[in-house]
Amino acid sequence: MSPEFLLTSLVVVASPGTGVLYTLAAALSRGGRAGVLAAFASTLGIVPHIAAALLGLAAILHTSALLFQTVKYLGVAYLLYMAWQTLREHGALKVEDKVNARSAMDVIVTGILINILNPKLSIFFLAFLPQFIAADDVAPVSNMLLLSAVFMLMTFAVFALYALLAASVRDHIVTRPRVMTWLRRTFAAAFAALGLRLALTDR
Repeated sequence: MSPEFLLTSLVVVASPGTGVLYTLAAALSRGGRAGVLAAFASTLGIVPHIAAALLGLAAILHTSALLFQTVKYLGVAYLLYMAWQTLREHGALKVEDKVNARSAMDVIVTGILINILNPKLSIFFLAFLPQFIAADDVAPVSNMLLLSAVFMLMTFAVFALYALLAASVRDHIVTRPRVMTWLRRTFAAAFAALGLRLALTDR
């Protein structure tokens, strides 16, 4: 496994995006356990995209304008919905002292949907993974699976670290109403901005 793959993957994973934003929100509002669950869910959400890249479905998504636009605007709508819910104190930054089974399931489902509804991920993996497979590789699919597994492990590790860091300052934030108000506005604006960026992307 090349150092270039590991370094590029780390840069991609650590860059702020919907998964990172949602993981931070979950950790700040519900604690470290919820943040780690959000990290796990966001990681699970990339599995369908990796599978699509391996099976060639991402190529269909890339060539079918209607399919791409449909998935894209579902993702946009969901991000705008999350922004609205965050402002209303019912979404990602809904403060809870304990994470019960229902709220844990909410965290997981939301984290998975955030990434599943982003068609750019499928095309990213379709373009990204083959770069690190030699043209004469005797087992390209197996090696792509290995690279995918490493990418997912790195995603979970980095996101979980974000979650634990956010959870460590949680008590200093949730006890201050003014800080929480501005934090909700900031996260809502960030979700909306990510939705707008997704809306403006082409294949």
